[in-house]
Amino acid sequence: MAGVLERSYIEICGFERESVLRFRQITLNLGVGLHSGGVKYADSAGGFSYEDSGKLLSVTSNRFVHWSTSGDTVQFVEQSLDTNLLNNAVRLRIPNCLLLPGGVCIQETLNNIIILIVTSQSVHRLVLPHPTRMYRSDLVTELQMQSIFTDIGKLNLNEPAHSYVLPFAQGTQTTAPSTSAGWISHQGEALFALASPSGAITVVTLPAHDQDGTVSILELKQSSMMQRLAGWMPTAIRGDQSIPDLAISLAVHQLEDDTFIFALCQDHKLRMWSLKHQMCLLVTDMLEYMPAGRGEVKASPALAHKLRLFFSSSIGLCLAIYLAVPKRSQFCVLQLVASENNRYSLDHISTLFTTQETLVDFVLTATDIWAVWLDNDNQTVVKYISFEHNTTGMWNQVFVQPSPEEEVHVGEDQDPREIYLDVLFSPLRFTASAIIKALQIYKRDTERYSDLSWEELKKEVTVTLENELQGSVTEYEFCQEDYHLLQVEFWSKFYACCLQYQDVLSTPLALHISPATAMVCVLKKGFVSFLLPCFAIDHLYLSSDDYLISEEETPIAEDSEMSRDVLQLVHCLRMVNESLPEDMAYEMEKALEDLLSPEKVSEKVLEGLLASDNGNVIQDITNKLQDINNPIVAINMLLRELDLETDAETDSRHTVRISLSQLYGSSVAASLICQAVCQIAMTRTLICRDLLILQQLYLRIGDNVFVPGGSQLLQLQQDLISRCSNLLCTYHLLKQMSLTLSSSVPLDILNADLQHLSVLELSDSTTPTSRRSVLNPQTVVELFYQNVARKAIMSQIFSQQDVEGNQTMLHWPQMISSVLTLLCHWPSNPSFLFPECLMLNCQYTQLQEYVRLVGPWCQVNVGSYRFVLGQCYLASGEGQKVRTSNIQIKICCPFSMGKCPSNIVQKSCPMYHHL
Repeated sequence: MAGVLERSYIEICGFERESVLRFRQITLNLGVGLHSGGVKYADSAGGFSYEDSGKLLSVTSNRFVHWSTSGDTVQFVEQSLDTNLLNNAVRLRIPNCLLLPGGVCIQETLNNIIILIVTSQSVHRLVLPHPTRMYRSDLVTELQMQSIFTDIGKLNLNEPAHSYVLPFAQGTQTTAPSTSAGWISHQGEALFALASPSGAITVVTLPAHDQDGTVSILELKQSSMMQRLAGWMPTAIRGDQSIPDLAISLAVHQLEDDTFIFALCQDHKLRMWSLKHQMCLLVTDMLEYMPAGRGEVKASPALAHKLRLFFSSSIGLCLAIYLAVPKRSQFCVLQLVASENNRYSLDHISTLFTTQETLVDFVLTATDIWAVWLDNDNQTVVKYISFEHNTTGMWNQVFVQPSPEEEVHVGEDQDPREIYLDVLFSPLRFTASAIIKALQIYKRDTERYSDLSWEELKKEVTVTLENELQGSVTEYEFCQEDYHLLQVEFWSKFYACCLQYQDVLSTPLALHISPATAMVCVLKKGFVSFLLPCFAIDHLYLSSDDYLISEEETPIAEDSEMSRDVLQLVHCLRMVNESLPEDMAYEMEKALEDLLSPEKVSEKVLEGLLASDNGNVIQDITNKLQDINNPIVAINMLLRELDLETDAETDSRHTVRISLSQLYGSSVAASLICQAVCQIAMTRTLICRDLLILQQLYLRIGDNVFVPGGSQLLQLQQDLISRCSNLLCTYHLLKQMSLTLSSSVPLDILNADLQHLSVLELSDSTTPTSRRSVLNPQTVVELFYQNVARKAIMSQIFSQQDVEGNQTMLHWPQMISSVLTLLCHWPSNPSFLFPECLMLNCQYTQLQEYVRLVGPWCQVNVGSYRFVLGQCYLASGEGQKVRTSNIQIKICCPFSMGKCPSNIVQKSCPMYHHL
C-alpha cells in the first residue's frame, strides 16, 4: 500500500464496547432561585489539548479534555491515546444555573489546570493539579494513570476561591447574560466577560486562587470607558445602550500587557474593547464585506453570527467571522494591524462562501477554516478550506461515518434474533448508551443498566425481546411463517428505538483541533469522533461527482495524462457501484464467504448487469472505458495503491524504547485505529469488487480497446485480474477479522495452553502475554494490535529517528497514516504474527475462521497454517482431525516461507502423540 494521502479526511467514531462511562456526580447548590421567564441556552461542547500533547516524551502526549453542557449540567472527560486514564469523567450540576454559550474555558499553568465556568447566575473556577505534578517522570510506563479529575471531589466548590454568585444576574430573564468568555490573566486572576442583555459587556474578576483579594465587577459600555457596577440598569433607564449592541459572540485575546475583548453584535458590527485602556478601540461593520444584499440583511438583527480567533507569533492575531445569511452565508478572515497611538485596523485576508445552512461550530487555524454543519436532513456535514491558497473556493471533503441502515433485511431462512443482534452489537454501529436507553424505553422502566458488560447487555436485550414476544403469543399453535413475521416485527421495533437514540447521540456540538498535533475531533452529544487523513485511492472512490469532476490530477499518477486516465477509470468504478443491484452485491459478498472464485462470480455478475441494462448504464461505462488512453497502466496504478505488500518486515522482537512503549496504547486509540482499519477494508473491498467487474468488461470489449495481437489483453487475463482477485480476498479477510469479536479466556486456561505451546518457542515467555483491554470485548484485530502489532509498528516508525530529548513531535495526520499503513500489512506479511497472536491468546474459533478464509489464495506459511489448525482441533476436542492436519504439515513444511520451524512436529508433544 503506497500510502499516498489526499486532501480529504474520513471520520471514525470512538465507539467503545464497554458499559456506559461512569461519571462522578457532583452537585453544587448555590441557593439561588430559577430565573423567571424560562431563559434557555443551546447545548454546547468544547475541548482542550495540553501544550505538550505533541511531544513524544511528555506525560501529556496525545492527551486532551473535552466537555459538553446541557441545561444546568456540564460534564468533563479526559482522554489519552497513549494510556488509560482512571477517574477521568465527572458531571457537575449547578441547580438553577444554566451553562452559557462559551461558558467553559480550560487553561494550563506550570502547576495547575484551571477550569472556568460561567452560568446564568454564577461564575466558577476549578483548580486541578497539572499531570506533570502528578507524575513527575516523563517516562511513564504504567498501563493506567490517574486523571486530573481524580481528586476533584476533595474541592469545596462553595468556597469563594471556587464560586461566586453574580449579584446583577438575579431575578428575571432580562438580567441573564447572552454569551460569555473566560481567561486567566498573567497575574493568575480569573476573568469572565459576560454579554449583558442591555448591550454592555460586564467583566468579573476573581483574585488569583492562591492569593487573598476581593471580586471586582466592571462594565464596558459606549457612553463611558469603564464604570463600577452596582447592577445592570434596564435600557430605558440608562438611555445610552440599544439592543443592536447586544453581543452574540465573544472572544478574548491577551496581547502583551493588555487584554482585547472582541464582541460580534446584533447590529452586524464587530467591536474591540481594551481592558487596560477601558475603551472601545475599533468598530467594524461586517456587512461591508458582503458583496450584495446588505440592505436586506441589515434590516434584521444578527442571531447566528459566530466569531473565532487564532494567534501565532509568526502571523499575529487573525479573526474569522461567520455571517449567517440565508443561502449566502460566508466566512470573513481578517488580521488585526496595530499602528501608533493605540490605533488598530483590520486587514481583509479572505472571504469564503458556503451553501450550507445550519452552522454548528467552526475553528480557525493558521491556514484553514474547519466547520461542521447540519444539513436539511439533519445529517452531519464536516468540511475544511484553506483561506489563503484557494483559487477555486472548493471546500475539502470529510467523509462522515453514515448512520446505521434504517432497515435490516432478514431472509426467510434466517433467524431474526441472530440477524438483529449481529447488527446491534457490531463494533461499528451503536453505542452502549443508545442500546441501554432503548432498552429502558422498551421495558418502560427506569432500571439502570450502566454496570452491564457488553455481553451482559446483549443477553439482557435478548431476554427482554424474547419475553415480550412470548407474552404476545396467545395461540397454542403458530405456523412457522407467522412466528417469523412476529419476530421481525418485535425486533424491528426495538431496532428503530435504538436508531432513534443513536441519532440523538450523534448530534454534533463542536469541533476541537489540537494545536500541537493537528488532530481534529468532532464532539457529539454522546461520543467523540476523530478525523483521519484519507488515502488517495479511497478519496477518489468516495468523492462526490462534483469533486471528482473538479479533479485535474491525482498523486497516484506521475503526469497529467495518466491522472486523466486514472480519474476516468475511478469514475467508471463508481458507475459500476451505483448500477450494481443489492442482490448481485450480496452474491459477490457470499462468494467471498463461501470461498468461491471471485473471477468466475464477477463474470457471472457482469452477465447479469448486461442482461438487465435497461438504462444503458453498462453501455455508458463501455464508452467511458474506450476514452482511457492506457487502461493497463491505469489499472496497474490502482492495484499498486491497493497492494498490501511491504518491503520492511514488521518484527515484534524489535527492541522498543520505553518512550515508545505507551504510544497509541490506550483502549481509545486501539478502538479508533482498528475501526479505521475496518473502514479502509470495507472501502477497498468495494473498490476491488468493482475493479474486478470492470476488468471482466474489458475482456469482453478487448478488441475495441487493445491492439489486436498485443500483450495488453494477455496481461489483463493472466496478471491483473488474478492480482485484483487476491486483493479482494485479502481485504475481505481484513474486514471480517476487524468485525470478529475475541473470546474471553480464563487465566488458568490461558496458562495451561501457553505451557503446551512453550516447547515450540513461539513466545519469549511462558507467561500470558495478553494485555487485556477495558474494551469489552475486543475484536481480534484490537487484540493483535495491543499485544503484538503496536510495539512493532512504533519501533519501525521510529527506527530511523532519534527520539531522545524532547524534539520528536507527534503530528497526528502523519502518525496515524503510518500506523494504519503498517497495521494493514499483516494478512500478507510472512512473519505470521497475527495467527500466532490468536493461538497464544486461545482464540481458536476465530483462528479456524482466519485459516479458512486465507487458505484458497495465500501461498505463504502454508505449513504454519496447517499446524495452527491442528492446534485448534486439539483445543476443541476434535482429535480425529489432527492426523490429517499433521500429514499435511509434513508435506507443506519444507515449502513454507514463514516462521514454521522444521522440527515443529517433533517438538509439539500433543501434536506428535496424536500423529
